[in-house]
Amino acid sequence: MSKPDQTRQEEFKRATAGAVRAIAHSAEVQVAYQPGPAGVAGKRARLPLPTRALPPAEMAKLRGAADAIALKLRHHDEGVHAARLPVRREAKEVFDALEDVRVEVVGSQHMAGVAANLRARLADQCEAEGYDRMTRKDQLPLPAALGLLARERLTGEPVPAAAARVLELWRDTLGTKAEDALAEMAGTSANQDAYARAARKLLAALDLAEAEVETQSEQDEEEGEGGENTTQQDQSGEGDSQAQDTESMLGAQPEQMQGDAAEDESGEGEEEGAAAEGDDRPGGPQQRKEVPQVDDPSAYRAYAKQFDEVVEADDLCDPEELSRLRQQLDQQLSHLQGVVSKLANRLQRRLMAQQQRAWEFDLEEGLLDVARLARVVVNPMQSLSYKREREADFRDTVVCLLIDNSGSMRGRPITVAAMCCDILARTLERCGVKVEILGFTTRAWKGGQSRERWVQDGKPRNPGRLNDLRHVVYKGADAPWRRARKNLGLMLREGLLKENIDGEALEWAYRRLLARTERRRIMMVISDGAPVDDSTLSVNPGNYLERHLRKVIHEIEGRDLVELIAIGIGHDVTRYYRRAVTIVDAEELGGTMMKKLAELFDEDAALAWQRAAAERAPALV
Repeated sequence: MSKPDQTRQEEFKRATAGAVRAIAHSAEVQVAYQPGPAGVAGKRARLPLPTRALPPAEMAKLRGAADAIALKLRHHDEGVHAARLPVRREAKEVFDALEDVRVEVVGSQHMAGVAANLRARLADQCEAEGYDRMTRKDQLPLPAALGLLARERLTGEPVPAAAARVLELWRDTLGTKAEDALAEMAGTSANQDAYARAARKLLAALDLAEAEVETQSEQDEEEGEGGENTTQQDQSGEGDSQAQDTESMLGAQPEQMQGDAAEDESGEGEEEGAAAEGDDRPGGPQQRKEVPQVDDPSAYRAYAKQFDEVVEADDLCDPEELSRLRQQLDQQLSHLQGVVSKLANRLQRRLMAQQQRAWEFDLEEGLLDVARLARVVVNPMQSLSYKREREADFRDTVVCLLIDNSGSMRGRPITVAAMCCDILARTLERCGVKVEILGFTTRAWKGGQSRERWVQDGKPRNPGRLNDLRHVVYKGADAPWRRARKNLGLMLREGLLKENIDGEALEWAYRRLLARTERRRIMMVISDGAPVDDSTLSVNPGNYLERHLRKVIHEIEGRDLVELIAIGIGHDVTRYYRRAVTIVDAEELGGTMMKKLAELFDEDAALAWQRAAAERAPALV
């Protein structure tokens, strides 16, 4: 970097950090510039690392991210937000997005420059996510759709042109209650607590969360004190969960990921509770009035499999977007790639060392064995002896990496997982080991076409799985790494990560491995939580998906045709898998993957040595 460019970059970083502190009205804010998305936790703000050239478009984007963080620090009260925070993951994401809209709208009302920066940032996000190419309602993520509708209502300004067409598909389906809630949010944006209550009404109208029932004392408090003290309710557990989620903005922290698992369990309890009460509370979701009880707890079924899909990664987006996502992945992980590459090289050296000392002697063809030429000199009638290097057992091996593509993996975990898969595939390919990279998610939130079919059929009892599966092939076992490397960038695409139904994903990957001709088959599962699908769990027992996952794992491990290993990111997978390890930070994923694979191949080498020793023993006797 030339000195003028470096000076300009440092001056821009100092000016931006000063602007953040000034807008936030806090001199204690710490601003760090790191690869990856912007985020804030407590008094720590993280901004994307600017390039040396600092083009105008990048400066505008970074200013918009800095202004958004500063306004959140100034106008957002974490305690008030946590007190109204819903439990279910999807509702929580929408609630967070609506609060982000409020602080940006309120904070930029009297600052024209800040408002311009935020508008430019929003327009750039809509274009980058490809909203202008979306033709169906379910292609636009629910938090993004409701956030855009709320912003439009609060500001009175039209949404960016890239999102206008797909957002029209949402307007016609909101309903009167949702429209009333949006209007109430627009009138209460200056009061965070009142706005949060209106946001909960919107979630209830859309069947995303239960409606809040206010007591008379709360209403009196609201009238007497403007709603400032109405946030101290029995929500301490949810408050902890929100604090943990805030920490995740600066990376995948262990507290956040543990909170996700607890959130999944509590979300299931909330849905069962709503069903048990008959769902007669005001604003409650009507389709949960009768929740069927499954007579056979072990019976797992899918209501409509015709909507499931197995798709190649490059079929889900155009080549230009795929290249952009891959470039984004490389940029975000430039500082981690060196560390994981060293671990990968270490694994490669260990594997190569295992294959260089195995030879077969006294063959009719191959390489001339010069060590036995003396026999020919002594006895010219003795035939020449040849040798051939024996391929190590691990060469006849295929490794399947099955990646959880659920919404809770969004951010740092999925980014690190994509990079680790990329480097691991490259490493094993050099050693002659075939690698397959697969991902699993669903096509839509809240059920998609399967649930629509179930509703049209009159909501019969015991429907089973009510969502459309999407299984993604990022790299086939026979595809070379150089052709598939771009596909891994797809994991960063907004809107791809949705629900996770692990049991059927394991069955799918297992069937693919059984079809391979290799003698040794290894499956490594990367996940950060228990299987969760709100649509399925709302009309089935709370452990319906988890019970099926345990059954599938038991069958795979019992048949012993595939070596199954799991790595849990902040989630205890040892309670499911016989061979598993749990890590508390996504940054540990690369080293753990290399270590566990090295252990598997070391076991293989040890067994091969023992077999060879047993074969030599009779000859020695």
